[in-house]
Amino acid sequence: MMSKSYTNLLDLVTGDFQSMKLEKKRIPRVITVPGNVSKLAELEQARSVSSDHNPPPSSITQPQEEDRMIIVVNQLPINARRNLDGSGWILSWDEDSLILHLKDGFPDDMEVIYVGSLKADIVDVNEQDSVSRILLDSFKCVATFIPLDLLDRFYDKFCKKQLWPLLHYMLPFSTDHGGRFDRSLWEDYVLVNRMFSQKVIEVINPDDDYVWIHDYHLMVMPMFLRRRFNRLRMGFFLHSPFPSSEIYRTLPVREEIIRALLNADLIGFHTFDYARHFLSCCSRMLGLEYQSKRGYLGLEYHGRTVGIKIMPVGIHMGQIESSMKLAAQERRIMELKKQFEGRTVLLGVDDMDIFKGINLKVLAMEQLLKQQPHWRGKAVLVQIANPARSRGGTHNIVKIQSEIEQTCERINKEFGKPGYEPVVYIHSRTVSLAERIAYYTIAECVVVTAVRDGMNLTPYEYVICRQGFKKSMLVVSEFIGCSPSLSGAIRVNPWNIEATAVAMNEAISMRETEKQLRHEKHYRYVSSHDVGYWARSFLQDLERNCSDHYKRISWGIGLGFGFRVVSLDPNFRKLSMDAIVSAYQRSKSRAILFDYDGTLTPQSSISKTPSQEVVSILNTLCADSRNTVFIVSGRGRESLSQWFSPCPKLGIAAEHGYFLRWPGDDIDGWETCSQSCSSSFSWLQIAEPVMQLYAEATDGSYIEAKESALVWHHHDADPDFGSAQAKELLDHLESVLANEPVAVKKGQFIVEVKPQGVSKGLVAEKVFLSMREKGNEAADFVLCIGDDRSDEDMFETVQHAAVSTGILSIGASVFACTVGQKPSKAKYYLNDTTEVRTMLQSLAEFSQLSVSPP
Repeated sequence: MMSKSYTNLLDLVTGDFQSMKLEKKRIPRVITVPGNVSKLAELEQARSVSSDHNPPPSSITQPQEEDRMIIVVNQLPINARRNLDGSGWILSWDEDSLILHLKDGFPDDMEVIYVGSLKADIVDVNEQDSVSRILLDSFKCVATFIPLDLLDRFYDKFCKKQLWPLLHYMLPFSTDHGGRFDRSLWEDYVLVNRMFSQKVIEVINPDDDYVWIHDYHLMVMPMFLRRRFNRLRMGFFLHSPFPSSEIYRTLPVREEIIRALLNADLIGFHTFDYARHFLSCCSRMLGLEYQSKRGYLGLEYHGRTVGIKIMPVGIHMGQIESSMKLAAQERRIMELKKQFEGRTVLLGVDDMDIFKGINLKVLAMEQLLKQQPHWRGKAVLVQIANPARSRGGTHNIVKIQSEIEQTCERINKEFGKPGYEPVVYIHSRTVSLAERIAYYTIAECVVVTAVRDGMNLTPYEYVICRQGFKKSMLVVSEFIGCSPSLSGAIRVNPWNIEATAVAMNEAISMRETEKQLRHEKHYRYVSSHDVGYWARSFLQDLERNCSDHYKRISWGIGLGFGFRVVSLDPNFRKLSMDAIVSAYQRSKSRAILFDYDGTLTPQSSISKTPSQEVVSILNTLCADSRNTVFIVSGRGRESLSQWFSPCPKLGIAAEHGYFLRWPGDDIDGWETCSQSCSSSFSWLQIAEPVMQLYAEATDGSYIEAKESALVWHHHDADPDFGSAQAKELLDHLESVLANEPVAVKKGQFIVEVKPQGVSKGLVAEKVFLSMREKGNEAADFVLCIGDDRSDEDMFETVQHAAVSTGILSIGASVFACTVGQKPSKAKYYLNDTTEVRTMLQSLAEFSQLSVSPP
């Protein structure tokens, strides 16, 4: 199946885009023949025609096609095995795969396509082609065939030995304790992610399709797809834990992965803890702050809102119910009831890996028998340990397995007797779902003591299987993803063996009515929040987050992992030099207002004194009698007076407009906004002690005392603590200053208290009114430039004045311009301070050449 992106190269070369725009039909399914992919050779060359050139679906006259969902996973939900005669492959759905059942949550008419690798090693290219066609035609699956040596380096050596341990809080302190970071393995990881993205590109219709990428194996894949299709609707879900920022930041490629993930429209996690850790990393590493709007979390990233979804995955109810019937038919339940007759069964079901805490569970059982002798001969722990899913970490698994076996042997020897084994350890074979259900049915309690686990669906399966008894008990680790959703479970710290033993005793000793109440609570949740509910909820949030894709202008910038898509309002465009110079030449009465820091001088500049170039430009503009020029800054009047003393005809508004000095006034000719705001500063005696308290309690913060305002800065404080303290300070100040004539505002790394009625917007309004009152013509040209949040008030006033009557001349040319490509109330932007100075120089040159009217 080929991509709907520009595949007609002849049209592309000749520039005939229009003919391609009209093509909107379901494309034929064609699979490319697998071949060799050179290692990272094209990583920096993955540039292609952006989907921005494609018109929105609504503008195409052809009938609208149904949406499709492309699900991308490391391994397809397909079982593959050779025919007995070795002549071919037998393919079938893997009914145990939750990924297969995601479609239950999608609309009936939504086509679902799976992209991933097979669980079998198919090396022969001819076989790969044959299997690919069968998978596509019969299963709607697109196979990614990874060479065996590359697969070993990607999956076993990087994913399982470097990423997976780190995500589970395991650091490589030594070569025996996790794997050292290997840059070449990282390059293999990126290469495989790129191979997966190429398979998606082969089958995607970017206007119609959703893409949902799953788990840590494919964390950089969103970058490759976003580079190709700027408006693609794309989500990512992480099924493993996301560690705290202190752990994650030890990863040498930490920033590359975060930036790649932020190319998705929606990023999902099982729990708020995992999401919180991810957001903390975004804050500490990239300076991004999340916001909550009407219950939805989001990160503003270059004009795009990246949604954060928190929703634990559920089980597939139909599969569990059919397996329950199968278990009953096989009479396995009756056999187990007979085997454990008269016993109280505690059950553990885990995969064999180093984080499942099986050894801790067995030790807790030993402690239970020691603390509660009456359970000897009655309580049995049945521990099912399915084989490890991969070869990664084999050395550690062997050691843990040996420890578990020795502990079981010791317990059975000490507390066992003929006909009674306290611990039944099943580990030499894979236990099927039907047999697991049989064990669930006869167990009084399920115990999960994983020291770290992304989700763990064992408790959910157990609750459903016990519905016939109307009672179930759970002892679960507080470090697993399902723990927050099971409010009736007994939560334990699995490292505290004595406390776990106490919890196990409490669970099997609890009154029957209490067990029933807890079971009913869990059953209501698990049965209603199944895998279909999870998929449906994710799709709804993805749709909502992508709803304005075609309402905004989007383009990609940056190379490699620095790539990102900038998304802005369609009315927001770069300020045209020709347009503004032309309007400037035609005008007779001009108002020109600038911010200073970040506008005329870079924010990063150590010396804030204006350069000789800036002073020369300002003096030239001020010398033109048709111009009224103002610097409107948040800085104090003393600094601004000193810096701009060489510009006597320049107007200055200091401290956001609290102090105002008109052009031509003496150096001390400042006026205050006493008419519109209170001149009393008694509130300072209230606000300053409160701010001082927070400054002392927050390392890295300080107070800036202006003449009209107090500002608490926390830019150098710990990002999380500083942000939390800022919220507390804002609430505290609003409370104690409720009856004072002041405004308390939170800005970027600041909390500010200033008199009411002070803003840059009011400065602009005063300038416009003054120009009209002095007998001059109302301004017919307005240029307003700034770079931060305080300038947005000025932009808003200017835009409003342009459409209101009496303030500006009818038909006035208005240019509200922000510095940097970012969301703003301004209609125009310039990229940086250099472009601002270049534009002003062009205006100054015209003023210098023209003859000012008398």
